[in-house]
Amino acid sequence: MIELVLPYPISANRYWRSFVPRGHQRAIVTLSDEAKAYKQDVGWKIRQAGVRQPIAGRVAVAIDLYPQRPQDWERRQRKLGDAWDDGVMCIDLDNANKVLLDSLKGFAFDDDKWVRELRSRRMEPDAQGARVVIRITPLASATAPQLDLLGETV
Repeated sequence: MIELVLPYPISANRYWRSFVPRGHQRAIVTLSDEAKAYKQDVGWKIRQAGVRQPIAGRVAVAIDLYPQRPQDWERRQRKLGDAWDDGVMCIDLDNANKVLLDSLKGFAFDDDKWVRELRSRRMEPDAQGARVVIRITPLASATAPQLDLLGETV
């Protein structure tokens, strides 16, 4: 199992950008500069965690998303009780999943098509700040086929 603490993800709306090149009629979708920087940061964090090559084959991914705790969190807690963090700004879980799985691709696992189980939770903000805790577990049921340079199964 790989356990990682990663920076809080950027919004999916800022992760990809589309543009229509001069002389073309169709838009091209590409990673934004901010997305490239985030993905590079994630890659460094994964290497620092000791991961040297991505897991080949099926994986299960568990994501715990910790939003930034606001300065007035104690007042909110007194006023609202256990529901105090419902109003805290947080990226949508589905957006976070898209961004995180894309940024992990090629570093923690070969491709996000191999993610067979996905669990996401929005956690209560705490003193450690905005972050994501990810656990990636290889599933033994199948592995990615080994291909040669021509794409033939070895």
